[in-house]
Amino acid sequence: MILLFTDFGRDGPYLAQMQSAIRKQGYEGEVLPLFSNAPVFNPLASAHLLGAYHEDFEEESVFLCVIDPGVGSDRKPVAIKACGQWFVGPDNGLFSEVIRKDPKSVIYEINWRAEKLSASFHGRDLFAPIAAKLAMKTEQFEEFLAPKEKLFSIPENTGEYGLAEVIYIDHYGNAITGLRAGGDLDAVEVNGQRFDLLRTFSDVSPGKPLAYMNANGLIEISVNQGRADHHFNLTIGSHVTTLVG
Repeated sequence: MILLFTDFGRDGPYLAQMQSAIRKQGYEGEVLPLFSNAPVFNPLASAHLLGAYHEDFEEESVFLCVIDPGVGSDRKPVAIKACGQWFVGPDNGLFSEVIRKDPKSVIYEINWRAEKLSASFHGRDLFAPIAAKLAMKTEQFEEFLAPKEKLFSIPENTGEYGLAEVIYIDHYGNAITGLRAGGDLDAVEVNGQRFDLLRTFSDVSPGKPLAYMNANGLIEISVNQGRADHHFNLTIGSHVTTLVG
């Protein structure tokens, strides 16, 4: 199974072009969009989203990840085996969370190049073919991957509970943060509003706000049957304060 994790958006040609590049390699398995609206040009926020949501998928799944504002620069293309899965994309901090979760992660630099490689669409021309090769297991890794001691781009430590900002706003207006629930963390504050961590939406009446641990382990700011993003003027990057005790 190949999962697409991109900031391309749902419209336009890019997702279809990547899927075509996968099929041209002979891969006939499932190709599913995990996120097509990951935080735009934001590898750090996307790293925390990827780190939470990859867990729903089986071992040997291949995540084709393209949040790549530095495409065509000297940033390196990499493939990482972590948590029993493969992650393919740019070395720009996007994989910092999956590596944090798995101390036995193995990092490779992609040394394969397509005969025709554009400067601005490595998702199609480089990462998609490699994802297909890994999913099909048709070649030895040494033919297109070289072991790499460590990633070049690892963000600074984001704190005990993760990234203290909004990293995603879903269809319902729920604001997902990069914070992992647990330990002594029992409340958060956003734009001057304190939220004690509750269990689920029905813990408050319709129209009332809450914070809770979502189904993937991240703290989420919500309004029961309403839109938290509008209610609290939240956008990607809005700061969240953690409150302990």
